[in-house]
Amino acid sequence: MTSRTTPRRTVLLAAAALTTAATATGCGSDGGEGGDGGTRSGVPATTAPGAAAPSDTASASATGPAGTPLASTSEIPVGGGTVFKDRKVVVTQPVEGEFKAFSAICTHQNCLVSKVADGTIDCPCHGSRFAITDGAVEAGPAPRPLPAEEITVSGGTITLA
Repeated sequence: MTSRTTPRRTVLLAAAALTTAATATGCGSDGGEGGDGGTRSGVPATTAPGAAAPSDTASASATGPAGTPLASTSEIPVGGGTVFKDRKVVVTQPVEGEFKAFSAICTHQNCLVSKVADGTIDCPCHGSRFAITDGAVEAGPAPRPLPAEEITVSGGTITLA
């Protein structure tokens, strides 16, 4: 009888493929939404001390195309912000009357950020935090800031451009 052996190269390549697949699965999220985040299908996640929940009208409008109002300015807390999961955008108000918008997709593993708290936009997947003023990385592992999104503020309404 002859014995067949598996070449070492084949074993190493198979082990590398399994390791890569396991790592990718472990770093993924639940459907790309970055954890539970406390919101579902179009209902924005608003967080700030003493902030009121957004109205149903603003929540429903967040699912429309560009040019559709996201929220009223009064619904974005000063020093905080709101994550619009369906639109994949987060709107912040670092100081009263100054509104900023950023992609809600974390630059680390493409999870959706889940909340705005204590002056940062937070990703639940691996703990990345971004500044509400400019989207800059405040805590990694995210390698880059959140990209800015264009919004218009007119008549108390914030619209994604």
